Amino acid sequence: MLIVKALHISLVVAWFAGLFYLPRIFVNLAMVPADSPAEHDRLLLMAGKLFKFMTPLGILAVLLGLWLWFGFGFAGGWLHAKTFLVGLLVAYHVHCGIVLKRFQRGANARSHVWFRFYNEMPVLVLFAVVFLAVLKPF
Repeated sequence: MLIVKALHISLVVAWFAGLFYLPRIFVNLAMVPADSPAEHDRLLLMAGKLFKFMTPLGILAVLLGLWLWFGFGFAGGWLHAKTFLVGLLVAYHVHCGIVLKRFQRGANARSHVWFRFYNEMPVLVLFAVVFLAVLKPF
């Protein structure tokens, strides 16, 4: 089970790298001037590749987390709160894919300022998840 736990932590770190960086690319995409199609296309290519890379990492991280949950038989309110937050992260990941498709269609209606705030959500959830997992407060 320690191998599963180590893999879970590693995959979570890798998934979060994508969750932190993809919205940052959205900030840059929202700032691209209309007369710079090469920059826009390059950022779209980067975002698309990153999304395709981070999706399996997130899936594996969640699956290994479930394996740990059922393998160790963890119980307590902290785990339910953590699971809820992981659900929010999965929804955020899916929403990032929707936002990416909007950019690919040229249909983004959000400003770079909006994406700067959007970019901070996974950071806040990460803090909460780590504190719940380490402290198990309830």
